[in-house]
Amino acid sequence: MEFFHRSPMKLLLFAAWFSSVLDPCIFEDICRSCHQNASCTRNNGTKSACFCKQGFTGDGINNCQDDNECENVTGICGPNATCNNTIGHYYCTCLSGFTSNGKQKFQTNDGTNCKDIDECMDAGRCGPFSKCHNTNGSFICSCMRGYTSPAGIWFTPKNGTDCRENPKKHCHLDHRCIDNAVSKTLERVSGNLVFSVNNLVEKDEKVEWDKINEDLRKYYVTTLLHTAERETLALSAGYTHTTQMQVDAGEVEMKLYTFEPHQAHKQPVSTNIQGNYISLNPKNSKEKNTNGSTSIVFLIYNNIGDLLKPADDPGVVDYSRYAAAGEITVNSPVIAAAISNPETFALNNVTFTLKHTQEIDAALDETKCVFWEYSQSMMGHWSLDGCTRIHVNATHTSCSCNHLTHFAILMSSAQANLLAHYNVLTRITQLGMVISIICLSMCIFTFWFFRDIQNTRTTIHKNLCCSLFMAQFIFLIGINKIAHKWFCSLIAGLLHYFFLAAFAWMCIEGIHLYLIVVGVIYNKGFLHRNFYLFGYGSPAVVVAISATLGHKYYGTSTVCWLSTENNFIWSFIGPACLIIIVNLLAFAVIIFKVFRHTSVKKPEISHYENIRSCARGAIALLFVLGVTWTLGVIHILYETTLTAYLFTFANVFQGMFIFIFLCVLSRRIQEEYYRLFKNVPCCFECLQ
Repeated sequence: MEFFHRSPMKLLLFAAWFSSVLDPCIFEDICRSCHQNASCTRNNGTKSACFCKQGFTGDGINNCQDDNECENVTGICGPNATCNNTIGHYYCTCLSGFTSNGKQKFQTNDGTNCKDIDECMDAGRCGPFSKCHNTNGSFICSCMRGYTSPAGIWFTPKNGTDCRENPKKHCHLDHRCIDNAVSKTLERVSGNLVFSVNNLVEKDEKVEWDKINEDLRKYYVTTLLHTAERETLALSAGYTHTTQMQVDAGEVEMKLYTFEPHQAHKQPVSTNIQGNYISLNPKNSKEKNTNGSTSIVFLIYNNIGDLLKPADDPGVVDYSRYAAAGEITVNSPVIAAAISNPETFALNNVTFTLKHTQEIDAALDETKCVFWEYSQSMMGHWSLDGCTRIHVNATHTSCSCNHLTHFAILMSSAQANLLAHYNVLTRITQLGMVISIICLSMCIFTFWFFRDIQNTRTTIHKNLCCSLFMAQFIFLIGINKIAHKWFCSLIAGLLHYFFLAAFAWMCIEGIHLYLIVVGVIYNKGFLHRNFYLFGYGSPAVVVAISATLGHKYYGTSTVCWLSTENNFIWSFIGPACLIIIVNLLAFAVIIFKVFRHTSVKKPEISHYENIRSCARGAIALLFVLGVTWTLGVIHILYETTLTAYLFTFANVFQGMFIFIFLCVLSRRIQEEYYRLFKNVPCCFECLQ
């Protein structure tokens, strides 16, 4: 030690050497076993020192696989770029029609964005005698006045398409030529209008719309909708002959139909736009002598619903089902229909089928047919007046309305609502199950321990409590064990059996009371054997048949219980409901006979008072089990938040209610507990 004091430098070198000895990355073999795509680093002194490099995933020793960011992260490069994966890395490149404001190959959040390329900056993009119109990610061409294209009014410069001089540009003396020129002009103006509206509501503009105050945003969007409908109808008035026109600008699409007077009122007018169907059905009326043609305009807006989110409940939500529900959303395109001359086309109703923006669960999620109702001040809201829903499935909703306007589908998710309450219901279930299991244990102890109360009735109660105890214990520890399908199916089968056994013993109590009241003389041992056979045998038969016919329905992807698919849940609900009905009929006869005899035969009052007391306990038991599973059936049928809470409370506190009705309120059992604690001085003094 004195040697190191004399030479501080040697002390420093010794410390460096000693720390290197402790460094597992230098003297241990762990670093030699690291994967080639891993690095060896110190990990708080533990033996595991190999970690995959950035861009790789694995244990660092046996494997370090490439982390495909393009597949694992949705939209990592943004809306106008595509993702390219490389080993350990990735890079983004702009889509065709877009250009980068920085590097050509870039990564997220490095400040690089893809902006639309204005192809129209190239003066010769569309060729001579033509005009270029820029769109998001592309462009479209049209011919100058006096020129025409074989491809139509709108075209792209492909396959040698160009603008040629119109041979009939001076056609002021040719009425057919004039009509054609007017039609071409109207088509061009209508197209410009649709493209202008499209540029305002396309997806890329949503960020700018969101910066506007909600009320002001709705005012602007309503004005836009109203103006687009009014101006397209005004332009359609220029058509004098039967015409069909379609303009697809991407986010907005228009279809126009013009009919001559003698055609307008005869048949429905329908169209299919991007998988959305709408039909205008006229009233059955005699032909009218009216002048002028009739035009019908259809407009569809794919994403404008995002700008018209409901601020409050428009009357489409049942609060008993959707208490504290999630956000109500527009789950379809917005489609509009308008008629230029209602006198020639007397509207009966409008039927339409709109495609859902997001697929729904038709059994859980609620959809309603609505329209955008607005005043002259251009302030609007969603309303369902005059609209009814005809049919709904996962992808489409069909509706019927008695007026024209802008239609859409609103959705409120019951599934999202129930998920929001999942944690609360889980905590209630866990607490209630523990309390019920404790109470059922006390019931079993009571009916087994006290010999003076042993009789057929307590034997029935003892077996009922044992069945319910097993069911609730298995429920508590196994209802969520869904990792292994076979084990989950076993849990579901055991729950099926023990819950049915509890109902079977409840049925036995009703039968036993009935036999007492009608005065049937029976052998106690023989009766007990039959009770056990029915109480545990009949549930086994039901479960065996159910498992044979539909074993795959035991256990679901979320819980280890019977599936509702193909109504398999009724293999439990059916027998339970049958037992409840049988007991109700038996108790009706019992109550009738008890009250009849107590009013006529005075000497037998004590005997029938005992029966009446037993009947009260049995009816209370029927009420506990019957109400619980009645609420269960209601919840299966409607799946509301309210029924979820009611069923949960009734189900998890069954044991506590049974303990109260069968033990706490029983005078004989009170006396037994009094004698028990009387023999224990400290407990008796506490009770005093």
